Amino acid sequence: MKYISTRGQTAPMDFSDVLLMGLAPDGGLMLPEHYPTIDSATLDKWRTLSYPQLAMAIMQRFATDIPAADLQDIIERTYTAEVFGSDDIVPVRKLEDDLYILGLSNGPTLAFKDVAMQFLGNAFEYVLKKKDARITIIGATSGDTGSAAEYALRGKENIEVFMLSPHEKMSEFQRAQMYSLTDDNIHNIAIKGMFDDCQDIVKALQQDATFKAAYNLGTVNSINWGRILAQIVYYFKAYFAVTSTNDEQVSFCVPSGNFGNICAGHIAREMGLPIQRLIVATNENDVLNDFFNEGTYQPRPTEQTYVTSSPSMDISKASNFERFVYLLLDKDSKRVHELFEGVKSGQGFDLSDSMESVNSRYGFAAGKSTHADRLQTIKALYEQHGELVDPHTADGIKVAKELQQDGEVIVCAETALPVKFADTIVEAVGQIDIDRPAHTEGLEGLEQQVVVLDNDAELVAEQIRQYVTPNSK
Repeated sequence: MKYISTRGQTAPMDFSDVLLMGLAPDGGLMLPEHYPTIDSATLDKWRTLSYPQLAMAIMQRFATDIPAADLQDIIERTYTAEVFGSDDIVPVRKLEDDLYILGLSNGPTLAFKDVAMQFLGNAFEYVLKKKDARITIIGATSGDTGSAAEYALRGKENIEVFMLSPHEKMSEFQRAQMYSLTDDNIHNIAIKGMFDDCQDIVKALQQDATFKAAYNLGTVNSINWGRILAQIVYYFKAYFAVTSTNDEQVSFCVPSGNFGNICAGHIAREMGLPIQRLIVATNENDVLNDFFNEGTYQPRPTEQTYVTSSPSMDISKASNFERFVYLLLDKDSKRVHELFEGVKSGQGFDLSDSMESVNSRYGFAAGKSTHADRLQTIKALYEQHGELVDPHTADGIKVAKELQQDGEVIVCAETALPVKFADTIVEAVGQIDIDRPAHTEGLEGLEQQVVVLDNDAELVAEQIRQYVTPNSK
């Protein structure tokens, strides 16, 4: 399997090289030359596999340059009951008739990002050792990616991590998770701005070819193909959990800001998983909702991005969206390049003439949720089912219920555990004790270390120069 760029100007590459690189040299996103097709007989064989076995069956079709025994070792060390709380790894629980929750938040940082990031940490370490190389990870987080990355990469050999987050825009728990880490290879940087500003800085430094080469820049943001690959697995696992034959269809509703998680679902559908619809749930930052309902994509300036009670989706430029648009436009890399260079400078685009394909061919639908909606959803679920969900998952459940068709089975992707957003939970249901894993007790009281910087890529570059020795060549 070789990998190419959505912009069409990068020579085909192996999985291991793509894993380390982040953005393609031409500014695009890397993706496989084709998506493997899975037939019904193969689905039957996969139906009874354990999570590590299923991960191996799927990943070996994409990571063909890693020997099977080595890939299996990485996967088996990643997906353990010790790390994720159960052998199921991603347990599915029934909420109501035809409505399920896919439990993705049982990893170390209590967010769905752990499922992919734990794999990425082990895969990075393996590939770097093979190449006798090192990497400087620069990432942006709206709350959960950062902690998941730091917990997966802390103490790893040949890896230095610089994580950008929007200053004072995350929950108290999220800040404590990241800023309390004391590992020498972890560096937290709070940017005075929004998540999109952090993301823009990451992209600017990634696109500075000289700087990128000198400091071996890579990324763990959802633009990294390794993360998307790891997330594909749990769509198959969830499908098997709620069906008994391959004749059944299932829809997924996914809270989405950066289009990473649901992009993995889109790829699973392209591979042949019987997914009826992929429902995008947004908060008040509803750029993706607008696109999947109207066909117009208009990223908003930072000052027009709302600060909401589901902060991990306070995003107005969906980084992974380019992978879907590339397919939607029949792999017309020239047009993709033109559209997303426009996005970089604040322009939107109109693909409303492709809506039939978006909805029918690719199965997308979308809805949005507001602060009042998520409070109401959290309260109703708690009172009716004794079920507490975090605000992002509440966004997903609200949209799923609103758009559900007769007889449609919907699995809602859980985003995080409620304790990460305690203030909103209390606002919704009143003062209650919120369950939290033992390893997070007292987290908010730990000493925190973070550097606060103005919104300037050069200031971040200077931080990297302080801690990383550049290549001599």
